Amino acid sequence: MSNEDDKDALLYELMRKNAPKIMNNVPWAKALGFELTGIERGRAFAKVAWREDLVGDPDSGVIHGGVLTALLDNLCGVAANTALREPKSMATLDLRIDYMRPAEKGRDILAEAECYHLTRNVAFTHAWAYHETREKVIATAAGAFALNDISKWASGNEAVEYARKMMGESSS
Repeated sequence: MSNEDDKDALLYELMRKNAPKIMNNVPWAKALGFELTGIERGRAFAKVAWREDLVGDPDSGVIHGGVLTALLDNLCGVAANTALREPKSMATLDLRIDYMRPAEKGRDILAEAECYHLTRNVAFTHAWAYHETREKVIATAAGAFALNDISKWASGNEAVEYARKMMGESSS
């Protein structure tokens, strides 16, 4: 196994081991109650519990579409991260959401995302939100994410410091 393979395996294992913390470190994702429930190479799974404060239409009790958009956007980013062979910072370039049906009042929303293609600078993703299975999809997403050099990040963040150490760089 090469040194690059070792770094790749270590990065993925770190993400897998710390999966529950990944979304909790994003303040708005934590505030919306996003829970990362699992990751695989190039894939991520999450849920958001139905809460009254997330309702967009008080008459129907349906969760606001912005919550679904934020969930799918965040989850696509996580899926892209699990597909990378080295740490990168990421920004959404393009995100298309198709709403198929309203979520049902009082029910948790499950979601999954996959990164299906990587270039040197862009990750391409698909995602789905649903209740039990993808048989009756609530919303789908297609996204493109810019992949940026992690060494440009500010220091002080534990994940950045770890990534720099993995890449053999010193802290500034």
